[in-house]
Amino acid sequence: MKKIHFILGALALASSLFAKEVQIGVVLPLTGSISAYGQDVLAGISLANKLYPKMQNNDEVKLVIIDSKGDKIESSNAATRLVSQDKVIGIIGEAITTNTMQVISIAESKKVPMIAPVASGDKLLNKKSYSSRVCFMDSFQGEKFADYASKELGLKTAALIVDQANVYSLGLAKVFETKFSQNGGKIVKKFTISSGDKDFKAIASQLKNLNADFVYMPIYHPEAALIAKQARSIGFDKLISAGDGVNNQTFIELGGSAVNGVIFTDSFDAHNPSTQTGKDFINAYEKEKGSKEVPAFSAMGADAYLVMLRALNACSSNLTSECVNKEIHSTKDFQSVGGVINIDASGNASRSVVIKEIVDGKQVFKSTIMP
Repeated sequence: MKKIHFILGALALASSLFAKEVQIGVVLPLTGSISAYGQDVLAGISLANKLYPKMQNNDEVKLVIIDSKGDKIESSNAATRLVSQDKVIGIIGEAITTNTMQVISIAESKKVPMIAPVASGDKLLNKKSYSSRVCFMDSFQGEKFADYASKELGLKTAALIVDQANVYSLGLAKVFETKFSQNGGKIVKKFTISSGDKDFKAIASQLKNLNADFVYMPIYHPEAALIAKQARSIGFDKLISAGDGVNNQTFIELGGSAVNGVIFTDSFDAHNPSTQTGKDFINAYEKEKGSKEVPAFSAMGADAYLVMLRALNACSSNLTSECVNKEIHSTKDFQSVGGVINIDASGNASRSVVIKEIVDGKQVFKSTIMP
């Protein structure tokens, strides 16, 4: 018996001695005006790495994390460092579409696989070979919400608020407007803003006088919260809606009671997990954070890590960037945290969209729309 134990112990020791460290790069805005996005995504990546820290062959997966500060030049520099200096096998990041484009540029030129957790711009992956994502595209999000607004809520007229310098906002607004019009709806007024604006009193005043059925603002949470507050403060009482740019706790904290009743599209609801992986992740999140309220972007971060890990395991006997990239683009019916993910040859993911409403300062599930 002692001999058997000795042999097993020796085998375990040999396995640990031959185990390697595999590095995955992470580029996210962890400080700055959009840090809420990056912090949520990183929380998901980090917890997934904690739950699944090793490949099936016992190689350790290490995260190399760099803060882009929300700046596209910093994003590019971070990706360059990860590839050239840290020699990562793959990259997860960025958060917003504009900065993700910078990371993609480096990933493509160096032929290193990259997974975007939440960047949803439709054209992001056009003619790209080493880039992919685990979130849905804006066209899917925008079309499904337009259908929901017109067919489920029976709304006929809308005011549209667009960030004129934001690729995400412009793309989502265009898709929504087209589909809503096809459904018989009418955009009665389109307002343009710029990221960083803070005074929306003129827009709020016009919204009150327009008498549109609702407002749709596919913009980021800092400006969206201010618009809601300033509109509600002068008595605007119609429905306010948005895309997944407002799906974080910071939006609620900034907007206070003014954002109660806001309806928005999202990619995950912690109270309605559709996979066992999702249920296990929520339980682990609760143990670590003391809450089951897993942000959608945390789920997307975890999904990006788990898709990367699946590809690493599939390539354990041939761990090259080429093999990992091929496996990522071959992801089929993968049971991840946020649901079932399929990634096609172009790198685009197919997954469901969730409709939520903010009620008493909390995100409340309303509906799931399948792809």
